[in-house]
Amino acid sequence: MTGSIPTVSMPSWHSFFRRHAVQAMVSRLPNVLTFSRIVAIPIVIGLLFIGTDFGNWAALVVYTAAGITDFLDGYLARAWKQQSSLGRFLDPIADKLFIAAIILVLVGIDRINGVALLPAIVILCREILVSGLREFLAEVRVGVPVSRLAKWKTTIQMVAIGFLVTADAGPNFGPLTTLEVGLYGLWAAALLTLITGFDYLRVGLKHIQSADAQSNKPTAEKAPRDPEIPKR
Repeated sequence: MTGSIPTVSMPSWHSFFRRHAVQAMVSRLPNVLTFSRIVAIPIVIGLLFIGTDFGNWAALVVYTAAGITDFLDGYLARAWKQQSSLGRFLDPIADKLFIAAIILVLVGIDRINGVALLPAIVILCREILVSGLREFLAEVRVGVPVSRLAKWKTTIQMVAIGFLVTADAGPNFGPLTTLEVGLYGLWAAALLTLITGFDYLRVGLKHIQSADAQSNKPTAEKAPRDPEIPKR
């Protein structure tokens, strides 16, 4: 008796690899967005050195896109439960590299000069201070949450730098030019930087004192234990 052999439908290799490739891309997307901020640094720098209105506007577009990734990477990592050690390590580094590099370039092309160097120095020094404190607090397993005031500082700082990137290519806002709006915003960000930096320093010093007290505390001698009686 002859019978037909049942056929088992197998998924095509094309669809299999495509599905898994998409899953791999999604799982890595928050880290890719974080890394893209580092990649954006030389692009913004190159566009600013062109020295034309087109270069300024193009630099603003890249700068704005990089700034959006600062929000998206953390949001997507939490929403998709894709938080990773690499992301936690890379995110603050990318933020500080991006801001520090753009500020230094703006100083180099003379958009931040004279007394306006003071808020730029305050912002850069605060970034170094917070990095050192976070590194120490990570060793003692203490996390410092970002305050609402610190978020406002970051927002004002990003917007102010965006105005400085645009500079003379942008329109006037009443009696102020785009460059002047950016400089005033930089001063406002520096003021909030001092306040939030002091808060970070105060919390950090508190934990440093606590860690020193724990390390200098004499350890109690352990009393000898009675020999255990084996159970029958």
